[in-house]
Amino acid sequence: MSKYEKYNPRDRQSKRSSEVHPIWRGIGCMMMILIPILSYAAATLLVQENIKQRWLPIPKEYAQAVTIPIVGTYPYLYANLLVTVGLSLIGFGILTALYSLIYSLFGPSRYSPLDSPPIRSKPERARGLSNRGGRRK
Repeated sequence: MSKYEKYNPRDRQSKRSSEVHPIWRGIGCMMMILIPILSYAAATLLVQENIKQRWLPIPKEYAQAVTIPIVGTYPYLYANLLVTVGLSLIGFGILTALYSLIYSLFGPSRYSPLDSPPIRSKPERARGLSNRGGRRK
């Protein structure tokens, strides 16, 4: 500590870094790759089972085969992609809800040691006014 600096006890406390730990970035990246792949696999199985069981009718626009020049022909590609988007949204929603639950249970405290929780009080009614909103007599 130099002669011209002020002493501040808060400087000695460890500051929480605002950066995300690199392992969480890696896990997030893997989830962004893994969830759509798993969703497409599940969508393919669901569409095939739907064709057999006839749970929901598939419109002609979604049931047509799509030919990709180098790769080949894919039957029900549009139906698979539509179900994939739905399953991906459900998967990401479940992970978000799970993360928020875990963070609320094990995350940092809402208040620091120097903070106090907000005061909860009922708002006072204005004095001098009657119940009907008239003027004071």
